[in-house]
Amino acid sequence: MKIFSKEQIYEGDRLTQEKQQISSTDLMERAGSQIFNWLHTRMQGAQVPIHVFCGIGNNGGDGLVVARHLITHGYNVNTYVVNCSDKRSKDFLINYDRIKNVTKKWPTLLSCEDDFSDINIEEKDIIVDAVFGIGLNRPVDAWVKSLFNFFRSTKAFTLSIDLPSGLPSDRGVEDPEAVVNAGYTLSFQTPKMVFFLPETAKYTVQWEVLDIGIDPEYLFTTQTEANLIGKNEVLPIYKPREKYSHKGTFGHGLIVGGSYGKIGAVTLASRSVLAVGAGKVTAYTPKCGYIPLQTAFPEAMVITDADEEKLTKIDFSIDPTVIGIGVGLGTDSKTITAFENFLKANKKPLVIDADGLNILAKKKALLKLLPELTILTPHPKELERLIGSWKDDFDKLNKTKAFAKKYKVIVVIKGANTITVFNDKLYVNATGNPGLATAGTGDVLTGIITGLIAQGYDALQATLFGVYLHGKSADILIEEFGYQSIIASNVIDGISLAYLDLFKQPEQPQVEQEG
Repeated sequence: MKIFSKEQIYEGDRLTQEKQQISSTDLMERAGSQIFNWLHTRMQGAQVPIHVFCGIGNNGGDGLVVARHLITHGYNVNTYVVNCSDKRSKDFLINYDRIKNVTKKWPTLLSCEDDFSDINIEEKDIIVDAVFGIGLNRPVDAWVKSLFNFFRSTKAFTLSIDLPSGLPSDRGVEDPEAVVNAGYTLSFQTPKMVFFLPETAKYTVQWEVLDIGIDPEYLFTTQTEANLIGKNEVLPIYKPREKYSHKGTFGHGLIVGGSYGKIGAVTLASRSVLAVGAGKVTAYTPKCGYIPLQTAFPEAMVITDADEEKLTKIDFSIDPTVIGIGVGLGTDSKTITAFENFLKANKKPLVIDADGLNILAKKKALLKLLPELTILTPHPKELERLIGSWKDDFDKLNKTKAFAKKYKVIVVIKGANTITVFNDKLYVNATGNPGLATAGTGDVLTGIITGLIAQGYDALQATLFGVYLHGKSADILIEEFGYQSIIASNVIDGISLAYLDLFKQPEQPQVEQEG
């Protein structure tokens, strides 16, 4: 699914009006009607008090459309206009006149000096937030912040239209009190990038996209900076297996890593290489890893360093398809030297994680030795060591894009919505949950991506598909384990379930047979 920018949304609106020969008011009616339909389907006429707060721009116009339809369908509606300026939009004024024609109880004008003592909102009520939309380009004033704090104090369910009011669509939040905390956001035609970033996602607990009929050709042909990667996006990537294929068909992954006390990381990554479908896997570890690996994971072949506790030389005679390096590696000076010498000689595709990233951060000159399309999989702190600090999540993405372009690599920013950065594109993963916040799951991801490249997926395909499968495994497992009890080994076991889910058909509603 494409994630359109603010400018692209405006252009889509304009083009839709032109091609479909409709006015902006007609498009607003369409959008507001979709919000009403969403509410009506769920409420079925229930007389829960609904408080619709409208700004005086186009988002407020959407709110007035919603309120009008709720009123004409017999709902218990209170409509308020946040009247902080005399600069009302044309479509707001049209819909303000329309709502006055269907109700004896006209919208209450809030002068932006009034207190909230006359507004009675209880916890069981519903607030519809239509104060500001994506076009807000000025600071929120003190009175409006007080209004938003009032929303929070009521503890009522808050539904935001298109975007929580006060939340910028293209930059970080400077003042948390100036943003509505939505329980649910109904976004027009496309999700917003802020729904997926650590600092801004918290402003809406859930979100959903509503189709308001933007021109299909525009939606199809327009290239976006960001895309949301779900099942529909990864299904075309999947490579089916031929009947007469064999283990040699699916490549040979090499996992390089481990140090005394951290052999488990290599075991997890190696298991993941085979669990995702690679034909063979070899682990290269210090000598202390030989018995644990051969015992815990007999399917792996093992090569060891001469040193008992750490890697001092990375030297092997096998010809792997791809190499995953860094898990449990440590940063001993001899290991750093071995890593540097390895990079100077290596020509194979690479997936680098953990201490491999930390070594690169310590000796940034080594970044120039990476093969093109090397995949780096940092968590936030590892990313900061590579690119430096950032002022907000948008700054982080911009710096990561610049880093990825400079070194011609793919960067996987691990998190609640893992984001893959390649050139100027952002790929936001739709799977995963807090169950993955446990030791070893990053090692599993390294193995999954390594195993996919071994099978012939290109670097970007392997990354997007691997991140998806990793998250989907955890999504399936929480039904059995819950968030707290998933461990990394479970995620490996769930890879098969994630594959099967790709081809699982949605359950069809049961039709009662007449007797």
